Formats: sequence, C-alpha cells, structure tokens
Amino acid sequence: MEITDVRIRKLFSGGPMKAIVSVTFDGEFAVHDIKIISAADRCFIVMPSKKGADGSNRDICHPIVSSFREELEARVMDAYKIAVETDAGAGDKNIDIIEQDSFGDSREIDVNG
Repeated sequence: MEITDVRIRKLFSGGPMKAIVSVTFDGEFAVHDIKIISAADRCFIVMPSKKGADGSNRDICHPIVSSFREELEARVMDAYKIAVETDAGAGDKNIDIIEQDSFGDSREIDVNG
C-alpha cells in the first residue's frame, strides 16, 4: 500500500494536539482525523478512534506492521514540518500547503516523496 497524499487539515498553537491530518492510500482510500500529539518533547501520530461503552478509546483503523507505521508517521511528520515552516500566523486555523514559483503560480508542495 502506497501513501499517495498527506494533507494537514488544521494546525493548533496551544496544548498537546498540534495538527489534524488526512492521508490517502493508493489514490483510492482516505483516512481522516489522524492527530499529531506533542508529549515528552516529541511528536507522534494518533490514529482516529472512538470511545467504547466502557469509556476506553479504540482505534477505528491502524497500521498492522510496525514498518508501515514508521513510514506513515515519517510522512505525516514531514508534512507537518513543512506546514509549520510555511504557516505565517499563530492560532488555530485550516491551512493549505502551497508554494509559489518565480512566476507567481501556486501549487501544492509535494510531501509525498
């Protein structure tokens, strides 16, 4: 399975949650609401989850193999770093990751390797 798109949907300026991300696989399947969390001086991803009847959180979907989880986390964190570097203002906001060429034309930044 190939990661074909990573989109930072929202950045947060305060608290442990830093961003909400969507990832597309093989150009055919999307996973929304992946969270980037900062804790103990490092950032990591948290897969979408829902609260069970017993109050515990259970992932709705998640990588099965550790090597794929590492690849997913690396790609999401690369996109997050670009988003933070290109984000001009502070505060919670929806963003699009774009760049402009020397002619003033905008295009999405390729964070998909």
